[in-house]
Amino acid sequence: METDETTRPPARARAPRTPRTDGDATRARIIEAAGHLIGDKGFAETTSKAIAAKAEVDIASINYHFGSRDGLYDAVLVEAHRRLISVTELDVIVNAPEPPQARLRKLLELILSRAMGERSWNAHVLARELLSPSSHLDVLFAEEIPPKFRLMARLLSEITGFPTGDPRLLRCAISVGAPCAVLFVAGRISNPMTEKIMQVAPDAVLDHLYTFAIGGLEAIKREYAS
Repeated sequence: METDETTRPPARARAPRTPRTDGDATRARIIEAAGHLIGDKGFAETTSKAIAAKAEVDIASINYHFGSRDGLYDAVLVEAHRRLISVTELDVIVNAPEPPQARLRKLLELILSRAMGERSWNAHVLARELLSPSSHLDVLFAEEIPPKFRLMARLLSEITGFPTGDPRLLRCAISVGAPCAVLFVAGRISNPMTEKIMQVAPDAVLDHLYTFAIGGLEAIKREYAS
């Protein structure tokens, strides 16, 4: 005899599965180990064997989580850029209830604190990649830079009056960001000039770069308004 649907006992609900976190922890540990080694010796001189030993995993774990040594380096670059400034941090600054000029100063202050502060592995990795760019740099332009540029362009749009999507905003972003990139590289190269740069008080560097950036943005705004 068939049982009527209305008389069937309710199906027993399954308890939700607890997501596994051990895999994520292993992946993060591998990135951390690779970041330290690559920042110190460079990607070409860092073997998968050395990374596995430092992360206390086997080489198969690297291939499992990243596909290859190249895939791991891509992940290291992405993580290094996120530690420079994350999309979340940038979003908070851009959407703060302050004048755009004040928000730009806060952005420069954050980046300079990481460029001139204690040198973590992400700064060394990014500096190496900037000094000797490789094809792996493409991963940043595919994953990290576009959403950050869109936020940066919104901020620069408020300062200059240029509409979002205007190609002039890209040039403005390069002009504002390039000096910060130079400071990352300067911190990696040891010579009398770079040592003098890194010895300047961070507040003095911030004042200079902010004044320089605002002066340039306002000049560009006036030029196109005339």
